[in-house]
Amino acid sequence: MRFFTFMLLFFIGFSSFSQPSEAAAKHMVQEFFKAFHDQDSVKLKTFAFEKVQLKSIGKKENGKMVVNTDSYEKFVSSIFSIPAEVNFEERLGNLTVNTDGYLANVWMPYEFYINNELSHCGVNNFQLIYIDKAWKILSIVDTRKKQACKD
Repeated sequence: MRFFTFMLLFFIGFSSFSQPSEAAAKHMVQEFFKAFHDQDSVKLKTFAFEKVQLKSIGKKENGKMVVNTDSYEKFVSSIFSIPAEVNFEERLGNLTVNTDGYLANVWMPYEFYINNELSHCGVNNFQLIYIDKAWKILSIVDTRKKQACKD
């Protein structure tokens, strides 16, 4: 009987490692930004689910709201093509994670710097899906503001 109980507890514990969790979703986003800063296009591609789109929400100088859409492939190419002499850094605020089974939302404020000067700020919103024992990016939506970054 003890052997059966041990095996049951072992398999329950082992199977929990392949379950979606908030910690794993947060870790995936942190790894995404590590690859982003390292300009590692190969690693960045591993985070994406099928046909990921990126949307950026901002205002034109005339105050009109605009939504720009790009493919994940274009995003990865643009990050990879940043010249070595350009220093870029996306500084993240607190990551807030919400999950419901195989869906996660990771939300974080950020400030984006180019050559140590603040370029813009806003919020990143990652939609993730848990598939094949890993979190993958379904979509990324961000806001971009040039002013009022400290508000």
